[in-house]
Amino acid sequence: MFRGLHQKLCGTRYSDEHYDAPWAILPELVQAYHTTPAMMGVAVNASTIGMAIAGVVVALLSRGLDRRRGIWIGLAVLAIPTSLLASAPDITAFTALRIAQGLCMSTAFTLTMAYLAEQSSADAASALAAYVTGNVMSNLVGRLVAAAVTSRIGLPATFYAFAALNLAGAALVYVSLKQTPPPLPSPASGGGKGGGMGNPLAVLREHLRNPALRTSFGIGFLILFAFIATFTYVNFVLVRSPISLSMMSVGFVYLVFAPSALTTPCAGRVVRWIGVRPAFAAGMAVALAGLPLLLWAQLTPILTGLAMVGVGTFFAQAVTTGSVGRAATTDRAAASGMYLASYYAGGIAGSAIPGALFQHFDWPACVAATAVALALAALLGTALTLDDPPRMVARSAMIPS
Repeated sequence: MFRGLHQKLCGTRYSDEHYDAPWAILPELVQAYHTTPAMMGVAVNASTIGMAIAGVVVALLSRGLDRRRGIWIGLAVLAIPTSLLASAPDITAFTALRIAQGLCMSTAFTLTMAYLAEQSSADAASALAAYVTGNVMSNLVGRLVAAAVTSRIGLPATFYAFAALNLAGAALVYVSLKQTPPPLPSPASGGGKGGGMGNPLAVLREHLRNPALRTSFGIGFLILFAFIATFTYVNFVLVRSPISLSMMSVGFVYLVFAPSALTTPCAGRVVRWIGVRPAFAAGMAVALAGLPLLLWAQLTPILTGLAMVGVGTFFAQAVTTGSVGRAATTDRAAASGMYLASYYAGGIAGSAIPGALFQHFDWPACVAATAVALALAALLGTALTLDDPPRMVARSAMIPS
């Protein structure tokens, strides 16, 4: 049953490819709005502001929200700001609409994570790894579609196309989730060590007192910081001399996410085999090893480095996301919302700070900022709780109690 649930909910990611799609057309957007790469990088990633806000709001109100209904409604409403981006008159309006997109997307994301954690509590790591795999594929498909549509029929058509995908995704989720079991009662519905669990602020305080959750929140912030810093500003490196790729070719560059689609689903199994910390450390090691390749002035090393950063960060994100559901001692939806709020706050910082560095010190400074973020994440990873022990301990756990 859970395998089918994973597949259905992973499909929700295919309706929000536009979150990453504008990255593939950043140089085109810079020309269209007559602005700087740093300013356009912040505008494109402004969706993370809305995502962070919505993550907090959903965390506060999650107990009163219908998970299944909230997911498809969030995706359907998402089509409105997406279509309006086609006629945004200036960069201020563009930024505001990206924030509105983030509000809708984060609502759907947070409720999906909570739904998976609650319905798949026996194998949450695999369920959420499958969900992150959908994220990987949305990165790949969204950027290819954006580059292709923009190259052939222009920017406005790109946003209309993604608005249509939003509606199609909402319809897919509506039909799919009607076939899944009703939501299970939240662990927070009973008492629990948090006490006073009817108060949303008490739930947030309970989560913030949880060392494992605090660690996960910090890691989420740093992972998206590094990912945004890398994959936003590399576009400008790819289109300028000496590489000088066309817009369509930049879209195909994001085939570097293909290896991540193969490795990310393995995160749950790797965690069960060797534990959370070693699995996370492996992801960070791969990402850090790819950074020096990004400094070469040749396409092949850069593509290799991007693939390694993608594999490492997506894998580490899957490990961390699975840890959130296991570490939460009460309301999982609130924990998911807080994690996503921290995660997307990292996206805000990952667009603004590296953008300023790129404008004043160019690409090597962006890579250095990414290295610092990944190194800090790796350090925090040493404090991740080993809730899932290695294979031999896991075998003993199969004995009925």
